[in-house]
Amino acid sequence: MPDAVVVGAGPNGLVAANVLADAGWSVTVLEEQPGPGGAVRHDRGVHPDFVSDVFSSFYPLAAASPVLGRLGLEEYGLRWSHAPSVVAHPLTDGRCAVLGRSVDVTADSLDAFAPGDGAAWRRLYDVWEDARPDIVEALFTPFPPVRSVARLARRLGAAGMLHLARTLVLPVRRLGEEEFGGEGGRVLLAGNALHADLPPEASGSGGFGWLMAMLGQSYGFPVPVGGSGELARALVARLEARGGTVRCGRQVTEIVVRGGRAVGVRTADGEAVAASRAVLADVSVPALYGGLVAAEHLPGQVLADVRRFEWDFSTFKVDWALDGPVPWQCAGAVGAGTVHLADGVDELTRFAAQLAMGQVPDRPFLLFGQMTAADATRSPDGTESAWAYTHLPQRIRSDAGEEGVGGTWSPREQEVLADRIERQVERFAPGFRDLVRARRILAPPTLEALDRNLRGGAINGGTAAMHQQLFFRPSPGTGRPETAVPGLYLASAGAHPGGGVHGAPGANAARAALRRRMPVPLMGAQRFLTGRDRTGSKQPHAPSRARARR
Repeated sequence: MPDAVVVGAGPNGLVAANVLADAGWSVTVLEEQPGPGGAVRHDRGVHPDFVSDVFSSFYPLAAASPVLGRLGLEEYGLRWSHAPSVVAHPLTDGRCAVLGRSVDVTADSLDAFAPGDGAAWRRLYDVWEDARPDIVEALFTPFPPVRSVARLARRLGAAGMLHLARTLVLPVRRLGEEEFGGEGGRVLLAGNALHADLPPEASGSGGFGWLMAMLGQSYGFPVPVGGSGELARALVARLEARGGTVRCGRQVTEIVVRGGRAVGVRTADGEAVAASRAVLADVSVPALYGGLVAAEHLPGQVLADVRRFEWDFSTFKVDWALDGPVPWQCAGAVGAGTVHLADGVDELTRFAAQLAMGQVPDRPFLLFGQMTAADATRSPDGTESAWAYTHLPQRIRSDAGEEGVGGTWSPREQEVLADRIERQVERFAPGFRDLVRARRILAPPTLEALDRNLRGGAINGGTAAMHQQLFFRPSPGTGRPETAVPGLYLASAGAHPGGGVHGAPGANAARAALRRRMPVPLMGAQRFLTGRDRTGSKQPHAPSRARARR
């Protein structure tokens, strides 16, 4: 019997398992999919000569994360690679904002939009550099981050803290208008904010856009050499070196609660896997509460909060094998790993407004990845392995375009939206479609089928809006991995600090479990495994097994 069972072999689940194994616990990880990694996997499914990341690709949060840094994954073969530039945001008039590997490159690109904007970028970066150690620590530790915030307050003083707090809650449109005279700096921040589901006018979008841009400036947007799955492979190798076990193809359908405590899990084929100390769930919040854990074991307020849980935007992704580099009309986009495609902040606002009205955007904002530019091993010389994704409403009411995409995701609708995405790329890179050797479409139902946590194609584990962050994540008054069921810990992006590949939810859950150190009595474990106590008396059957939501 392992000390802990971890449900889900995504990056958070694997980090949790490693932290527990480092403390000497025996750990079993159960994963529904055929292989580990969750949303950190790659394949050759587009073309046999091209490596394609199926989900996530660029990892600024991983590069900054002290959680992953402490694991020393380079000892297990993980290597990182960078594109020549971090992010580019071209406009249709040929101008381009570039987030470079150095502050000088970024500042020079912004000065081309408006003299003095380079200096404004340097000021924002100076604020970041002064606060960075404490912000990074606060970001990746359980809420509330008392020590890091106290140190930051001593460093910045009362006035400095108030100015920083105001920056963090500003809408990104307002932050850009206050800091920059030209469109370049504004669109660079706003595009980064829309990595999450934060429109330019949303409170907190300024802080998120600034954070993502500054992470890129300091750490870059690195990629694992060979494919995103190399990160998952290194986590598994490290865990197995410490005696941990990862079992794939094992769908957990119930977290078993005995005597008010989580004591193990059951799988779809009826296998019982007991845990003597803890169960950690790298699953979505709605799948856990009232799903894997039956409603009878949960307070009414938890169930009410889950009914109010808000998912982030849906996602539609296209992968390409290209016969040559993308023919950007703006030279600044050529060497960028990530390219944001929208013709200015106003077009981003228009896009976000269509999403808010439940419409499929007619000019989708695209996050475009040039993977061979970032890692030469991804495709043959002279070619490019590329992808783009866009956000969609979770509930589609209408199509802002003319093709009538309604969210049925029939083959026709998938092809129509993929063509629309390619036309958007062509606005900034004429001739792009002539280079397409092969493409793969990953519509929202496909993404969810490949990773149950990506409900309707949501990739953030729930909205990043302020009403579901910090002590509101996943519900008001929480912000920590402990749950209402002793011995059960939330280890997914549904917990603070949320989405992104950084491992913090998993590490936080593991440390919470280590602090408790409450083993299940032998009789309780015996009953769970056999249905009988030590005298041989038959025990009542387990409570009803709530099935995970699809």
